[in-house]
Amino acid sequence: MTTPPPAATSNIRLADSWTEFCHALAKAGSVLMRPEAPATELDQAEGLRYLSRLTRTALNMLVDSADADFPRIFMLTDETLKIGADNPDNVYQQAVVKGDREYRLWGTPGTAPYLSIGTKANRYAIDGTMASTGEIEFSAIELEADGSFEIIASREKKGRNWLPMAADSTLIIIRQTFDDKATQKPAQIHIERIGGPRYPQPLSRARIEGALQQTAAWVNGTATTFANWSREFMARPNEILPRDQEVFQKAGGDPKIWYGHAYFELNSDEAWVIESAVPRCRLWNFQLDNWWMESLDYVNHKIWINNSQAKLEPDGRVILVAAARDPGFGNWIDTAGHTRGTALWRWVEADHHPVPQCRVIKL
Repeated sequence: MTTPPPAATSNIRLADSWTEFCHALAKAGSVLMRPEAPATELDQAEGLRYLSRLTRTALNMLVDSADADFPRIFMLTDETLKIGADNPDNVYQQAVVKGDREYRLWGTPGTAPYLSIGTKANRYAIDGTMASTGEIEFSAIELEADGSFEIIASREKKGRNWLPMAADSTLIIIRQTFDDKATQKPAQIHIERIGGPRYPQPLSRARIEGALQQTAAWVNGTATTFANWSREFMARPNEILPRDQEVFQKAGGDPKIWYGHAYFELNSDEAWVIESAVPRCRLWNFQLDNWWMESLDYVNHKIWINNSQAKLEPDGRVILVAAARDPGFGNWIDTAGHTRGTALWRWVEADHHPVPQCRVIKL
């Protein structure tokens, strides 16, 4: 038997690495087969697209943007990349970091009413968590004389504006929340490592193989985490419940936000009516998501509403009506062709957290 030359042997091993990645990634498809997953053509098509989207963002995060010595800020979600009840009012950005390093963030403020920056321990590939390891909110940031700002992210306190990190910090997540994205401007933010090397290390086979395996694990872990959430929410349909907020914080939630998740299921002639008192708060909003916990199409449909858009009742309450067509009262939320899915209410920095009351009516 002829022994393949070294180059051919190396190519075979590379091909095996790619095959292993594809096999590991394919396991995420099991989420589509779960007995509780909806079986309609629309829901299954969205589920298949969802896995492709998770793969796209995971490859960006863990392959192209994974060098913690040369971090880059990139979009975590947008109108075609959706994860874990992403907020239509938000611009989500993130950068890959390591807890044993120090970083400088700098830039110019925008006009977003709410901007928070947090360091996270991203463990979606391991146990479905992304615990906070440090937070700073823009109202607490001291600006320079020219209106710019600088933030130091590190384990030891440094600088006027300090973003804490921990040994297991792996991400910096930036949330900018808007009343109106069309008129308000996002902050411009940059990042660099302090005291890092001058040039990136050349790519090695071991590094890219590890990154691809991490990508497959992250896609599997993320898909499983949010499918588990949807299954849990299904136990009490058409209700918003005061659930344990620690669960949502461990998954990457903002500590200043109260999250009211829900599952809805409606016939074509039914509407989901949601009523709530409105507490004193920075912001609030409500949105509809599909079963995979992606926000519905907010570019072409009115699937969400926030504090600046809502029409209140004379007594200060807000009434939302989720339905396939405008019912003629309250604030209509378009189900965008969906008869089932998940939903989320957020109170941002509220003085208390009313639990919205729900009922289903015939149109």
